[in-house]
Amino acid sequence: MIRAALAAVALMLPLPAAAQAFQCRPPARLSMPPAPAQGQAVRMPIARYTLAASWSPEHCKSRGSSDPLQCGGKTGRFGFVLHGLWPEGAAGRWPQWCSSTPRPTLAQLSENLCMTPSPRLLEHAWAKHGSCMAKRPEAYFKIATILWRSIRWPDADRLSRQGGLTVGDLRSAFVARNPDWPREAIGVDTSRTGWLRELRLCYGLDYLPKACPRYAYGLRDSAALKIWRGL
Repeated sequence: MIRAALAAVALMLPLPAAAQAFQCRPPARLSMPPAPAQGQAVRMPIARYTLAASWSPEHCKSRGSSDPLQCGGKTGRFGFVLHGLWPEGAAGRWPQWCSSTPRPTLAQLSENLCMTPSPRLLEHAWAKHGSCMAKRPEAYFKIATILWRSIRWPDADRLSRQGGLTVGDLRSAFVARNPDWPREAIGVDTSRTGWLRELRLCYGLDYLPKACPRYAYGLRDSAALKIWRGL
């Protein structure tokens, strides 16, 4: 079932796939990050998935010094980047930390740096979330990559210059580029002061768009929105 669903998603890939790395040059040498601290294992049936796409300029505005690969400019310049693909249980609960092994290889981390420009975050995403939906890191990263490449991302830089911008304007821009997506499947997360932090795209077990639960949907369309360019 999973293979068939992913094959169907793969058929929807834009050609060429729309990437959000304005520039991306993975370093020739990459060091293995420390193994993530293992949290308490929580196992449960998976009911849905969320693909979380962070708006990199907002992240780098507050945490740039702690993420030199993503924010230092040597690896590249980024718009939306993959925060993670998260399996979710029912009623707002999450399976997590199902296994700490095997660890991703340096080659696997390097292959995915233009999607998630942080080796530490890649391994964390696998250990905390991916290990609950796949047996090996390469299977988890393959699913995440297929879903990631199936999305055409809106021009958030252009939207940031629009007067009176609202959350609904961002959802409309997303749907304009991805007509198969219902608005109800597009979650928007902002800071307390209204700056865009993340899009949270909701999927069913078939890896097709599905209406977000209320906690993932975020602000209503009428809410004011600001987008930090910082590029």
